[in-house]
Amino acid sequence: MKAAAITKQTAIASMSKVCACFNLKRDAYYKYQQRWKRYKSVESRVIELVKEERKMQPRVGVRKLYETLLPSFKSTHIKVGRDSLFDILRANNMLVKRKRAYAKTTNSYHHFHKYNNLIKEVQVTKPNQVWVSDITYIRTVKGFCYLALITDMYSRKIIGHDLSDSLELAGCLRALRKALWHTKPAAGLIHHSDRGVQYCSHMYVNELKRKA
Repeated sequence: MKAAAITKQTAIASMSKVCACFNLKRDAYYKYQQRWKRYKSVESRVIELVKEERKMQPRVGVRKLYETLLPSFKSTHIKVGRDSLFDILRANNMLVKRKRAYAKTTNSYHHFHKYNNLIKEVQVTKPNQVWVSDITYIRTVKGFCYLALITDMYSRKIIGHDLSDSLELAGCLRALRKALWHTKPAAGLIHHSDRGVQYCSHMYVNELKRKA
């Protein structure tokens, strides 16, 4: 159908000859042309309604948008389903992009000394041989909170933790102090982390050296 339209515009051949090449009747081409015009008219009106709604709700998704606009579609006799609405918005680059649903917890770009990986070839055979420190985030209705953890690599037991509303050093230090207080490891303990800024800071390293 598109080839027929292009041929008609450029006057390369008559419409009858073009339709015959594609084994089509002229009536079929003209009916298609009418349907396409109706579709573009509906698409244009739908886009106008969506733009008006997005002025008040810039990040509204397709599902809610369809429910909101359904009365307007019915009153203007526009027959558009939810899937068709999705197709129109996608074709016109109007889908709302999702915001990043995770929080970055590691900052490895810092000026503190980064220690070598000491557990690369170590065989862990007992508790309190290797402790692993990490921070994970928990999403809440008010935003993110951050859980600092100290885990014994052999037993997989969490031996220190702290829940905080920020990624500051204080939460990691509290988790470490809990682990040191409850476990009191022997000399030679290996502390392993992702070498983020919290774990390489002077305060954290000095705490380890002083008590571990």
